[in-house]
Amino acid sequence: MTEQVTAPAPAPPSSALRDHHAFRLFWAAETVSQFGTYVGNALLPLLAATTLAATPLEMGLLSAAETTGYLLIGLPAGVWVARARQRLLMRRANTGRALLLCTIPVAWWAGLLTVGQLIAVALLCGVLAVLFDVAYQSHLPALVGRDRLLQGNARLQSSQSLAQITGPGVGGAFAQLAGPALPVLATALGYLTSTLLLRRVREPDPAHPADGTDRRLLAEIRAGLRFLVRSRTLLAVTACTATANFFAGVLSAVQVLFLTGVLGLSGSAVGAVLSVLGLGGVLGALSAYRVVRRVGQARAVWLVPLVTFPALLLVPLAGRGVLLVPALAGFLVTGYGVVVYNVAQVSYRQVVCPEAMLARVNASVRFVGFGAMTVGALAGGVLGGSAAGIRGTLWIAACGTCLAAVWVVCSPLRGMRDFAGPGVDGAGGAAERGA
Repeated sequence: MTEQVTAPAPAPPSSALRDHHAFRLFWAAETVSQFGTYVGNALLPLLAATTLAATPLEMGLLSAAETTGYLLIGLPAGVWVARARQRLLMRRANTGRALLLCTIPVAWWAGLLTVGQLIAVALLCGVLAVLFDVAYQSHLPALVGRDRLLQGNARLQSSQSLAQITGPGVGGAFAQLAGPALPVLATALGYLTSTLLLRRVREPDPAHPADGTDRRLLAEIRAGLRFLVRSRTLLAVTACTATANFFAGVLSAVQVLFLTGVLGLSGSAVGAVLSVLGLGGVLGALSAYRVVRRVGQARAVWLVPLVTFPALLLVPLAGRGVLLVPALAGFLVTGYGVVVYNVAQVSYRQVVCPEAMLARVNASVRFVGFGAMTVGALAGGVLGGSAAGIRGTLWIAACGTCLAAVWVVCSPLRGMRDFAGPGVDGAGGAAERGA
């Protein structure tokens, strides 16, 4: 393919994001919210298993409830976010999550807590998490400007990766020290703290009615999907993300069984091994801005997964003792690559989508991505119990993850280095048009 290089992305302005007061508050609010999410995702299953003696079916329903929100409202959420005052929506989502979580310690102290209530709280909190996540991704370009999106996304990803590493451990330790109710209440207070931080952001937070018209919800959803499908580059990136997420779901279904049943690791050792994935994410977030700037924003979207995703092939090779090292290396490199790829592709989406279309496209991509992960987890459970076995399922997950990079390697992104700006398609620089 003949290389088509767009104009290099502008250098960051002299005023770094560390001097951007509104972004610092926004970042702090998002960080507290992410910690609340990961702590809560550990606390609710722990409470169900250790205090309420939940059955395996109930545990499965509780786990599924945490991400079902993306399948329930993933597509309409983009329309709602596009029309809303986005920071206000984030505040309301966090306040709602805090109130929902507060019902758990109240029910516990009253002796009325049930697994059904935990599932309902997890489901509703997951729905509010969809609105919060789509809103913060869609609001960032207006807050910091498109020329500082890489910096902003790298900082937000670092918070998420750090929360992924420390959140479950903090939640588990807190529950062991203080009992089941107080940690949930502390998580609720964390969401309220995030709300207060967002209230202190003084930048304008206008509503964004689509095209100045009152179109129907389904028409708005179709518009976002049509914009996504008509862009060869956006479609390739979405397909790459969905494929990687599907096989990540396959991996997640059997990785603990592999580490405990096949390798014979203790529970604490399993936690330590899986935390390496989060550690790789932190390292990726810390270096993502420099890496993406060096290799190019467009090039990073296909080059990073091509180079790092194959490291997952080391995981099925792992054995007992020193032979565990391949799994550690595979998790570390893959975690690093996933975060750098996410910084690059989210920044690309925020650059290439017009403001009026951004929330709908963000929601569509997350709907596809999280839907693929849910289906992958179900497929992994079936494969793990079949003739393929646990290690065979790991090989399927690793090989499939490697293939995810094919979508972006074979896309117009391979002929680009950077993105020229809003409305630019990867195919020769032709302007995209939304519905």
